[in-house]
Amino acid sequence: MQFHHHGYVSGDPRTLPAAGVGIDRSPELPDELDVLVVGAGPAGMMTAAQLSMFPEVRAAIVEKRDGRLVVGQADGIQARTVETFQAFGFARSIVEEAYRITETAFWKPDPADPSKIVRVARTPDDPTGISEFEHIIVNQARVLDYFEEFMANSPSRMRPNWGWEFQGLQVHQGDEYPVEVRLLGSGKDNAGVEKTVRAKYVVGSDGARSKVRDAIGARHAGGVSYHAWGVMDALAVTDFPDVRLKSIIAAKAGNILHIPREGGYLFRMYVDLGEVPEDDNHAVRQTPLETIIRKANEIIAPYTLEVKDVAWWSVYEVGHRVTDRFDDVPAELVGRQTPRVFITGDACHTHSAKAGQGMNVSMQDGFNLGWKLGQVLRGLSPESLLATYTAERQVIAQDLIDFDRDWSTRMATDPSKLDTPIEEFYVKTAEFPAGFMTQYKPSVITGESTHQDLAKGFPIGKRFKSGEVVRISDANPLHLGHQHRADGRWRIYVFADHPAPGKPSKSADLAEWLLTPESPVVKYTPKDWDEDGLFDVKVVYQQPYTEIDLGQVPRAYFPQNGPYKLRDYCKQFAAIPDDDIFDAREISRDGAIVVVRPDQYVAHVLPLDATDELARFFSGVFSG
Repeated sequence: MQFHHHGYVSGDPRTLPAAGVGIDRSPELPDELDVLVVGAGPAGMMTAAQLSMFPEVRAAIVEKRDGRLVVGQADGIQARTVETFQAFGFARSIVEEAYRITETAFWKPDPADPSKIVRVARTPDDPTGISEFEHIIVNQARVLDYFEEFMANSPSRMRPNWGWEFQGLQVHQGDEYPVEVRLLGSGKDNAGVEKTVRAKYVVGSDGARSKVRDAIGARHAGGVSYHAWGVMDALAVTDFPDVRLKSIIAAKAGNILHIPREGGYLFRMYVDLGEVPEDDNHAVRQTPLETIIRKANEIIAPYTLEVKDVAWWSVYEVGHRVTDRFDDVPAELVGRQTPRVFITGDACHTHSAKAGQGMNVSMQDGFNLGWKLGQVLRGLSPESLLATYTAERQVIAQDLIDFDRDWSTRMATDPSKLDTPIEEFYVKTAEFPAGFMTQYKPSVITGESTHQDLAKGFPIGKRFKSGEVVRISDANPLHLGHQHRADGRWRIYVFADHPAPGKPSKSADLAEWLLTPESPVVKYTPKDWDEDGLFDVKVVYQQPYTEIDLGQVPRAYFPQNGPYKLRDYCKQFAAIPDDDIFDAREISRDGAIVVVRPDQYVAHVLPLDATDELARFFSGVFSG
């Protein structure tokens, strides 16, 4: 973490100085906004948290609840999401309070007595080392708390505006603030108060029954499978030996997905309630808690479950739906009309909880959209950038629906009738639910794979998979990707060719070019910003750090920041001989440029001397 470059900081460095709209910010909801986010769930809070880092952008988030969420329905946090939390600065804190999944146990009918279950397998949660981050379980409410804290400490000092319910909207094309939003007070102090807000953009993150989705005429396509599940967060006395281990139980009496919760005692059970008649009309949702507990005991026999307390419970049928579009632009106007209203999370895709993807994919929606809105509203990029949100995230949502339909069907099927044992399917498909199969297609912000062979371990369109390096200035080993902060900046990683600094090399030539007017770093960074305010350029050398003279490292890799123009000594790295990132990520010894988007996805891989291609790529991203 870097600070002091704008002067001495004596307090918590995570609290950034107020700037722009954050200076003397009023707690009242303004009448005019750049962005209004509707709904303070995971998708909305992620969007708002990213926007809070842009002090030039006047954004607000409204929620019909009168205060913070107390009990959350989602709880599974995949490794990719923890990686994202690292960018927001709270990965370590949330992992400390969470339950960490390291193994999954599989239980099936005992061949000697099928009325009883036996453990048949235990599989590691990450058998192939997909990520250095953990797969954790933590209350959704705590995730939102962390985002709220991040927003409050951001330059814009954003906080949720509680107690405002969305009523409707109209878009007046051509106006400076074209989206007119009607809100109704739903809190203790504003109940029944009507308010109109005008915004340049609106983000609907208001859940599966989204009123924002309805207001823009987007259609939620799909259906509900006629199979019901009861879910409960319980404290219980039990002799089930894997009560503190994630367990998938497939018994003659039904199925259970068992998830230990944080704190050492609480656990969640998804209990199979069986098939539901097509004319049930959701009557199964009236199933009493006692029935769920009795069914759970039938499934885990010969073990017993004496429930002492239930923090939360529900009954639902599995639904698989994805919206036909994720913004307000009709299909026939795509490319010709600027999107003004967007939907994220459950507002545009719903599915079962079995794969643990709902909250995770929803937050990635917000991360994808937030930096794009910030970049456009800062005047750095054309509005056409916003069309990439639907183009990218709708495909991901459909992939999720397809995977979840397969997974939830397997969870509800007699194990003897499966083509692949569920434990084998779980291991084989582990990368998808972990969140690492997302790969964006070529677009204005994602390049072609022409030079992919230069860095095979950084697939274009997939998230930047970190690797360990040594910071030359202080000999500290650290993960390169963990330095990526959710600050809206683009990353340019320069993996140097073989010559050491001070000798003629392509990486030295690139550094010289990066200081010229043709360089995107010079061309697009506003004059009154820090030199690395828009592009975070880092260099990684092949030599051991002890063999590198920092005095020979080119000036472009030492940006000068703050009012005192201090040199940044935290952007120069060396490979670790015994864990060489060039080998681990299959990076050419001739070097490579790896461009990474603000949301941590690899945008391009280029040769060190491909300055024209680098300039051409960013000319499509930025204005001017």
